[in-house]
Amino acid sequence: MHSILSEQLINKLLTVKLAVFDVDGVLTDGKLNFLADGSEVKNFNTLDGLGIKLLAQSGIKTAIITGRRSPQVERRAESLGINYLYQGREDKLTALKELWLDTGFKANETAYIGDDLPDLGASSAVAFGATVNGGHQFVAQHADWCTLRTAGNGAGREFCETILAAQGKLEALYGEYL
Repeated sequence: MHSILSEQLINKLLTVKLAVFDVDGVLTDGKLNFLADGSEVKNFNTLDGLGIKLLAQSGIKTAIITGRRSPQVERRAESLGINYLYQGREDKLTALKELWLDTGFKANETAYIGDDLPDLGASSAVAFGATVNGGHQFVAQHADWCTLRTAGNGAGREFCETILAAQGKLEALYGEYL
């Protein structure tokens, strides 16, 4: 179910206290859908939502940094209890540094998942930088890890569970559902 991680990656994940997500191309399939009135439609996967809730349950804070602004993202973040939301931020690394300043978290406590070139600086600056299956190949070449699932189809959940598994918290969380 979970990809095998090297001891080096597990050690990186042990320090994670903050998980940061891009939206389009990670929590959605990356397609932009517009209605005739110009409003945008986004499709989120409930698998990812529960993964984010599991992180929160285990004490890991969550954040979204996205290049676009969307009331749908704001609603989704609120419904999942996302701790920090930075929208309209094309420069993801600058936004990530602001997040660290605002919260006191550090690079070695942060995991980031993104899919495309604007995510590369942020993904490279953290303890554990991940991408999604089907994301841009240059980002994948520089990532610590890549999901087996694709964007909008549980890749976010896989990222969450990989963090939790490395920290030895996942099985206990699963046990709460038995």
